[in-house]
Amino acid sequence: MIFDRPESFVGWRYLFRRRRSRTVLGLTVGLGLLAALLPSLFLFIAWPAASLVPSVLAVGSVLALLLFTTVLFLNFFSVFTTISMTGVFWGVAALTVVLSVTSGFQEAFQEKVLGVNAHVIVMKYGVDFREWRDVAKKVEAVPHVKRPVAPFVFNEMMVAHGPSLSGVIVKGVQPDKAVKVLSVSGQMIEGDVGSLDHPPTGSGPAMPSILVGKELAHKLKVKMGDTVRLIAPLGGGNDPSLWTAEGAAPKMREFRVTGVFYSGFDEYDRRLVYIDLPEAQAFLEAGDTVNGLEMQIDDIYRSRSVANEIEHALGGPPYRVIDWRELNHNLFTALQLQKLALAILLFLIILVAMFGVIATMTMLVIDKTREIAIIKSIGMRASGIARTFQTAGMTIGLLGTAAGIAIGLAVCGLLRHYSYHLDPRVYLIDQLPVRINLEELAVIAGVSLAVCFFATLIPSLRAAGLRPVEGLRYE
Repeated sequence: MIFDRPESFVGWRYLFRRRRSRTVLGLTVGLGLLAALLPSLFLFIAWPAASLVPSVLAVGSVLALLLFTTVLFLNFFSVFTTISMTGVFWGVAALTVVLSVTSGFQEAFQEKVLGVNAHVIVMKYGVDFREWRDVAKKVEAVPHVKRPVAPFVFNEMMVAHGPSLSGVIVKGVQPDKAVKVLSVSGQMIEGDVGSLDHPPTGSGPAMPSILVGKELAHKLKVKMGDTVRLIAPLGGGNDPSLWTAEGAAPKMREFRVTGVFYSGFDEYDRRLVYIDLPEAQAFLEAGDTVNGLEMQIDDIYRSRSVANEIEHALGGPPYRVIDWRELNHNLFTALQLQKLALAILLFLIILVAMFGVIATMTMLVIDKTREIAIIKSIGMRASGIARTFQTAGMTIGLLGTAAGIAIGLAVCGLLRHYSYHLDPRVYLIDQLPVRINLEELAVIAGVSLAVCFFATLIPSLRAAGLRPVEGLRYE
């Protein structure tokens, strides 16, 4: 093993503190107690929802943990060595937390999007998609496509309740198939999806059912059993070319609220409503026409290849096949670019720490010039001298990286427990998501160690090139 070699052992010992300080030891004990107490209060005491105490404790817990780790290193290592390790583990910890949060955003958006949209959608250019049943049979025969394939109709309308009015996307679905293709059944907080084609009796005059999002229900001030009015565009059914001022007056129909859903995605909870497919077709005077077919596949990450197979089976145009990535291309591209930009910016912290390692190792070479000369004069090769200081530098990198990942994971755990609230009108979701990716942790560790390795090269080569006579000249 590397530490069995004498030169590596010497390099490892060069980093240690020669004298212990009672002051530093006292600070270590105090900060250790504080770092243990604050997370305990944060995790195990229930605070009022409007209290600022959890936020203060969360920030205090992170700072106490960082300071405790720094002072703990100072008990065993020299000041220069501790400063270098601190730069490494602060940079690694920041990178770990930020990448975990950005990965959490990606996963949260993916989950919300797939909860309301299917994995693959088949649409047709134009508005005469009347052969959808035959197309559905062809699609179901494609490998990796799950049954059933569900038809849908969607259109922009207005919904009104009393004086309140809001623009919405009305989606007509077949409830029995929609619950197998979408996650709307698990999103229901009141009522159920089956009420769309089996409206409850005994709650007033018979009328079709509608499911609304939680935020829309709050905006319109509606509750279960209330009646809302859907207002269609200026006549013309489902053909936009006929929506003119000379067309028929806007159509209006009353629906009863028989369910409220909450997807956690503000855009859907505020603008999307579900009605039964036949009711949507009748209301839009579209006949037996749909806007598209939606389906699930057995592996969402193969959606593009499956979409290509479906398009090939349908013979291409006039049919268009869209997978969930293409449907939300702008959103996921923006998240990926944001993640990359943040990773590059935070990587600069590790690069700054690299210069700290170079400075520490250079000071160590200067301080140990006499020892280097003596060791070389008794027969140690230049390669052995280089390994001595490479071992010292990589020890800084290994301990700093390990501490940084450990602290980053601890902070991620606090963020998960805290469930930090976000404004859904700004961030589209209501809680700060955190997802720990082992592959990303491995990349962070590898990059950090590689940077530390390159930082040791210049001081190590300088030490290896030192001639014994120069080191002993002034002794």
